[in-house]
Amino acid sequence: MTTLPAPNQQCLDIQSTPRAEMNLFPLDTFAYEFPGSEIKINFEITEFTAICPFSDFPDFATIRIEYVPNERCIELKSLKLYINSFRNVKIFHEHVINIILEDFVAACDPLRVDIEGDFHVRGNIKTIVRASYCKS
Repeated sequence: MTTLPAPNQQCLDIQSTPRAEMNLFPLDTFAYEFPGSEIKINFEITEFTAICPFSDFPDFATIRIEYVPNERCIELKSLKLYINSFRNVKIFHEHVINIILEDFVAACDPLRVDIEGDFHVRGNIKTIVRASYCKS
């Protein structure tokens, strides 16, 4: 008789929030009036919060976004509401940054974007997750 391994060593029921149930606020954009003129835009979001699916405790991070707009720019109020909508989402650090990258690229189709999640120390481990996109 074969026994399947436990989903994790502590036998915890780890469940991330499914993407379809995250209810993230949509990212709005506005027209970049100088297409072809490359600029870098940096955002530093110091109060990011989500829920750890492993412990159900809050995770805190600073999210840094640097991008070069193509034809659209991200509108700041919608970015704030989007980021704040993660507060009730159960999600792993690695997945947070990939979701933000996917949504950011879908919203404004930048020439380039780099996203970093600098997560606070938990259990003596600091986690920094980075993801990038470059339009081909």
